[in-house]
Amino acid sequence: MKRDMPEPGAGTVLAFDFGLKRIGVAVGEPELRTAHPLPSLSRFEEIPPLIVEWKPARLVVGRPTSVQGEPHAMTRQAEDFARRLERRFRLPVARVDERFSSVEAESRLRGARRKNVDSVAAQLLLEQYFDEAA
Repeated sequence: MKRDMPEPGAGTVLAFDFGLKRIGVAVGEPELRTAHPLPSLSRFEEIPPLIVEWKPARLVVGRPTSVQGEPHAMTRQAEDFARRLERRFRLPVARVDERFSSVEAESRLRGARRKNVDSVAAQLLLEQYFDEAA
């Protein structure tokens, strides 16, 4: 999905793994190609303080699709979320294929608390963004 991603540049990047119950969040630095999970959120209204604190240059949102890459109901909702971020914060928002991020996050977190899965999924999305943009 490299084609609809802005080129990475200097500055912090925040990534979001949108869900109906929780929004996973991760922060990263493209120059270092590192990403770290932050506490997940339960509402869109919790995002503005993160924007103020981290002052990101861009945002990344996971784009869920079927295993075959076909859009479904959650794809539309994640796209609506991404557009809402663009309108509200006037920052570029890249979309990253998230087909297997939650599965990989659960694998990384075996034995850890389940509520961390969403933010680790966001971390994986951000790492994927950095890898694809390199």
